[in-house]
Amino acid sequence: MLTLPNLLTLSRIVALPALVALLWWPSWEAGFAIAFVLYCLMGITDYFDGYLARTQGAVSKLGVFLDPIADKIMVAAVILMLVGTRHNDIAVITGVHIIAALIILLREIAVSGLREFLAGLQVSLPVSRLAKWKTTLQLVSFGALILAGALPAFGWIKLVGLTSLWGAAVLTVVTGWDYLRVGLKHMD
Repeated sequence: MLTLPNLLTLSRIVALPALVALLWWPSWEAGFAIAFVLYCLMGITDYFDGYLARTQGAVSKLGVFLDPIADKIMVAAVILMLVGTRHNDIAVITGVHIIAALIILLREIAVSGLREFLAGLQVSLPVSRLAKWKTTLQLVSFGALILAGALPAFGWIKLVGLTSLWGAAVLTVVTGWDYLRVGLKHMD
């Protein structure tokens, strides 16, 4: 159970309170810089836990269970902190951009529920290539928005973050619909 891939997944869950604490004070630019580094490390562990599990033949039930949970709580926590962060409108999700964040958050919840329902029917819902692009855009978006808090003089960083956020939201709708269509085939 305590394989390297599972330890990497657990490290993301354990690091999450530190990430939230660093994002708590929006006027603390150094905190946002440290949060950016921590967020990048969490993203790297997300890649390597799956890679190592597959290449080493160390895929476990615990890992299959924990990895999507770690991903979803990280996404939810970062969205909540970036929506709740207020400091000169830097590194925050405000106004109409909250809709994009909400779309992403709702899809995460809906797809989790759909996967749980389908698991009861012993139906697998594999991750699509487009969903991987959505995840990549989310990672870039949240990373850029956190970095914008560390470097508020560079407004283009926030623009990259918000543009990526909307790109992820669009792919979220498309992939969510694809998953829902698959799920509907198994519902009475």
